[in-house]
Amino acid sequence: MEQYAGIDVSLESASICVVDATGRIVSEAKVACEPKVLITWFGKLGATMTRIGLEAAFKAMPVKTDRTDARGIAQLIRLGWFRSVHCKSLPAQELRAILAARKLVLSKRHDLEMSLRGILRGFGLKVGRTTPRSFEARVRDLVEGHATLLAVADALLSARGVLAEQLNKLQKRLVHLARHDTRARLLMSTPGVGVLVALTYAAAIDDPARFTSSKATGAHFGLTPKKYQSGETDVTGRISKIGDATVRTALYEAANVILTKPVKGSSLKSWAMRVAKRAGMRKAKVALARKLAVVLHRMLVDGTEFVAAKAAVTE
Repeated sequence: MEQYAGIDVSLESASICVVDATGRIVSEAKVACEPKVLITWFGKLGATMTRIGLEAAFKAMPVKTDRTDARGIAQLIRLGWFRSVHCKSLPAQELRAILAARKLVLSKRHDLEMSLRGILRGFGLKVGRTTPRSFEARVRDLVEGHATLLAVADALLSARGVLAEQLNKLQKRLVHLARHDTRARLLMSTPGVGVLVALTYAAAIDDPARFTSSKATGAHFGLTPKKYQSGETDVTGRISKIGDATVRTALYEAANVILTKPVKGSSLKSWAMRVAKRAGMRKAKVALARKLAVVLHRMLVDGTEFVAAKAAVTE
């Protein structure tokens, strides 16, 4: 008989519930939340699981415990009330780790710069507009002759220098990966798509075949409008913003580049400008980001470079 398992996961332990096709509880346990322990437990059970579900919320339950959550997950899996998730490949996870590290280092460098600006402003010293290269020179010029501020600036600028050095190393590594990644080189043939956008999108998609349609990628990354319909009420809202926010941001930035920078012979820009005339530039950028998600996925599926004529009609 078919059996289904629900696992409610926490940092230290995992509650497991196994039910059969009729909904009867076959086995329950609470074990350490470690892959080897879970594998061993299911191995000792001596039955092949038809499906296994992981952690869900059951707000309607009057009593919420790990045990009842595990039972609820098992029953939902048995009834088919679930949506399958994709387990990303190891190369995709490694690439996402590098991208996440770069983003973290970049944000910390920005935090240091803003903190230093705030400290100096308290003494009536305004850094003003600078470039990444001119920032340090400007700060040192302002604190000259002030021993306390000089000590503060030395410490923060030294930390900023270390972050900048590591950021540069991560950036070079990403460029190297993009040059040797067939998918990334393919995606970068699209106007507005550079190293970061290409790698971010490729790592998030991982396996293009997991999407039955390229159109599904827009909704997957939260770039389609929310819909609420009940009785006489039918409301279409703003984009859902579900899914990977990093990919959504990357696609939006690519759309912004296409619309605000000189791009020769881009059918995507022409299409988006027509949208902008009807709905405004902001909505046009979102619409273009959604179209990019569809176009880039189709390129990965077909293994072809960007074709302006095809991109103009793909949606």
